[in-house]
Amino acid sequence: SPYMWDKVGPRNWRRPLLLRPDNFTPPSRTPWGGRRIREALKADAHLQPGGPVGEAWELSVEPDFPSRLADGPTLDEVLRADPVLLGAEAPAGSTSLLVKLVDAADDLSVQIHPHDGDPQLAAGESGKPEAWYIIDAKPGAGLYLGFVAGVSRQDVETAIDEHKDLSSLMSFVPVSPGDLFLIGPGTPHAIGDGVLLLEPQRVAPGKRGVTYRYWDWNRKYDDTGRLDPSGHPRDLHRERALEVTDWEIAADAEHIDRLSHRAGPAPIDGPAILEVLMSREGPLRSEVFSVQRLAGSGTLELHAADRLRSLTVLDGRVTLHDGETSLAVSRGQTSALPACLGSLHVVLDSAHAVLCSLT
Repeated sequence: SPYMWDKVGPRNWRRPLLLRPDNFTPPSRTPWGGRRIREALKADAHLQPGGPVGEAWELSVEPDFPSRLADGPTLDEVLRADPVLLGAEAPAGSTSLLVKLVDAADDLSVQIHPHDGDPQLAAGESGKPEAWYIIDAKPGAGLYLGFVAGVSRQDVETAIDEHKDLSSLMSFVPVSPGDLFLIGPGTPHAIGDGVLLLEPQRVAPGKRGVTYRYWDWNRKYDDTGRLDPSGHPRDLHRERALEVTDWEIAADAEHIDRLSHRAGPAPIDGPAILEVLMSREGPLRSEVFSVQRLAGSGTLELHAADRLRSLTVLDGRVTLHDGETSLAVSRGQTSALPACLGSLHVVLDSAHAVLCSLT
């Protein structure tokens, strides 16, 4: 049945679904967070005042931070009740797509994710390939992506053991709005201070994506996530990080070019456009993610897809018409688009939005 019960009775969820905009991580989990998510991107959402936000889990079925529909239950409950919403992902019971907003007011730890098939993953753990779409970046801000040519495992071990600056062994990549990067398993990485980005990830449903932390800039924190010289360092995972690193890859300019696409700022002042940024065919090739950008003003058709998609509006407004209902999605909001939908008539109003799905 397309219907499931919630507190107001049976509801049909086979339509664009608006998700709550306040699925935030606490500072104790993301102590490097800034104020752009709450105070800029989501300024129109009329949220309660609060402190810094490192991550907003815009579309999530992860147990720790599940998305909730603006007018009903959790997204995971809806997807499990009506598998037709999942399309090709129906056999898994829920979606593997996870989409976050990330605001770095300080450098993130140098970290790495394992492959899905890593034999040391526990039953409730998953690998976590990801992509980064740059929304905003302060002058000089960038990313740390991989160890530079000539850096050995021994070099990294020595730097960690001697509390040296591990970032000095990494490739630093300056970024601008509209840049897109693909971060595969086995790649050491860190988001730099001043970067605001959208991050699609793949995490097996019902499991938690695994991150191994190489190094955290020798910082210490109190129990609330504030920097404190007399506090405690965050947990590091030195041996596992070293084990899952792909030591055959050197992060030279050619390698960085292969995992990036510079699309430029979204043309919100022009006519409505739909740009493919990442897919199996390119421009940035991926066997995991599809990323498209909607921008400008006017109307366009969004064709049907065989799996769940997320649409996150970063500026302006996007209105979705499915033939029976209409949904207005404003800046800072995300809609889940079920796989059972046909083509959508989309109206953009000075908009900038990103559409993400798994391939």
